[in-house]
Amino acid sequence: MNATRSPRVLVVGSGVAGLTTALEACARGHEVVLAAKDALDATNTVRAQGGMAAMTAGLPGGQPRDRAELHVADTLAAGAGLCEEPAVRALVAGSAAAVADLERWGVAFDRTAGPGSPWVEGLEGAHSVPRILHAGGDATGREIQRALLAAALGAERAGRLEILRHTLLVDLLRGPGDAPVTGALVLGPDGLLRTVAADAVVLATGGAGQLYPHTTNAPGATGDGIAAALRAGAVVADLEFVQFHPTALAAPGCFLVTEAVRGEGAVLRDAGGRRFLRDAHPRAELAPRDVVAREIVRRCLAQGGRPVVLDATGLGRQFLAARFPTVDAALRAHGLDWSREPVPVTPAAHYLMGGIATDPDGRTTVPGLWAVGECAATGVHGANRLASNSLLEGVVLGARVAAALGHDRGPFVPRGPVRPLPAAPSTGTAAPAAPGASDDDGVPLRSALQEAMWAGAGVLRDGLGLAALAGRLGTLRAPAGTDRRSVEDRGLLELARAVTAAATARTESRGAHAREDHPHPDPALATRTFWCAERHVPLLTSAHASDDMHERIPAC
Repeated sequence: MNATRSPRVLVVGSGVAGLTTALEACARGHEVVLAAKDALDATNTVRAQGGMAAMTAGLPGGQPRDRAELHVADTLAAGAGLCEEPAVRALVAGSAAAVADLERWGVAFDRTAGPGSPWVEGLEGAHSVPRILHAGGDATGREIQRALLAAALGAERAGRLEILRHTLLVDLLRGPGDAPVTGALVLGPDGLLRTVAADAVVLATGGAGQLYPHTTNAPGATGDGIAAALRAGAVVADLEFVQFHPTALAAPGCFLVTEAVRGEGAVLRDAGGRRFLRDAHPRAELAPRDVVAREIVRRCLAQGGRPVVLDATGLGRQFLAARFPTVDAALRAHGLDWSREPVPVTPAAHYLMGGIATDPDGRTTVPGLWAVGECAATGVHGANRLASNSLLEGVVLGARVAAALGHDRGPFVPRGPVRPLPAAPSTGTAAPAAPGASDDDGVPLRSALQEAMWAGAGVLRDGLGLAALAGRLGTLRAPAGTDRRSVEDRGLLELARAVTAAATARTESRGAHAREDHPHPDPALATRTFWCAERHVPLLTSAHASDDMHERIPAC
């Protein structure tokens, strides 16, 4: 970066991680451009119902029973031996400041008796004490998004922040060799490609729930940032670890029924009305999410595919409506009165623990490229994310990234070998698929990909299923063109192949990665895995962002 001026920073993504990074970078005097793929509030953050975990013992009205070591220990336990402890400690150490910053930006966390009274702090799975802050009952993410977005719009009006709306990341700009990232190629709302120059690019593009047909994620969660980083030569990590939320409504739309409902006393029952989780884990419904999701799938298979049900009838109509207004309204819109009858639920893809490999300050292995939030893999979450740590990570790590910008200590160096991902199957002389194309059976590309991923790399996996998945993905051709659907589908296909390779290589069960043919953890595999792909350097000489726009460089 130019040491004589503040760097020009491009932040891609408008959820909690992107907005925090942009606001903190503006406050530090950087020239900041924020690019949002959709409407500014069309994010996964808005959908976060459960709350934000935070160690608040040192704050007025905080949780006196909590300690930093407890939050660290809970996070490490959920991570199943793969967390980077320094990153976890940085997260917990920054939680009090994160809460204070969010309140300064206007977030109104729920309190027991109005301003100045203690916060309402809930208990969720795998937490040892109640430490989950809520806002608007089950609308925590929406309230955080509202407050941060209001601050960002204020910065835009004041001329301190430029916002590009409806702008899709297509590729990162980077020269050959060890050249840094110098900006991004984006698709604007007018359908035209343009470049955005930057001294630093911060990816905050969220996860990739759209790899699966059942997901709690926003429609735009197509892994754009991770795929672009792979093409630019960045190392990724932990892609085999996909967290499936146990309780999405088993109905079109996969509406999330927050884990906090179980924290308040709701239980899961099988088709015979039996609480089956008590046999699987001593914490029953409050077991880690991966445990609950697997047991639900196994029970559904055992009862011929019929769904299990979430029984909240013991909590009462008035309490449910007041404590979980979002869920209550959504269920009633589906014609369900959950105060009187249990509701059918199913696991759904919810959070990607893996992503672009970074240090605790968001530095990637590529100079000039940073990542934060769900698209990043700092090692905080290990093999399985502790419930409600992700909103906290977005705020804490966003502030850390902003503080580190302009202090170039060189790129991140992974603590372990980096493996090359298998090259995409050769299509010979076949042309790329046309935009919106279908597979050989007439199934739209994305649907074919999603169904294959659910069957082969879903909640339960095995070697035969993963091999079949790799073969199926090998028959799918990436579409050409620069329309949004084509750009997204190319990235999803690249990312699906990477997830499949990582899941195949981990021949054990650990955290959110469950192999039926390797049902136990293997101590020899208690290490993170790092991967890189064949690098594609954008040539910017074509009207189409397809393979003819890239110079290919061998992986690693």
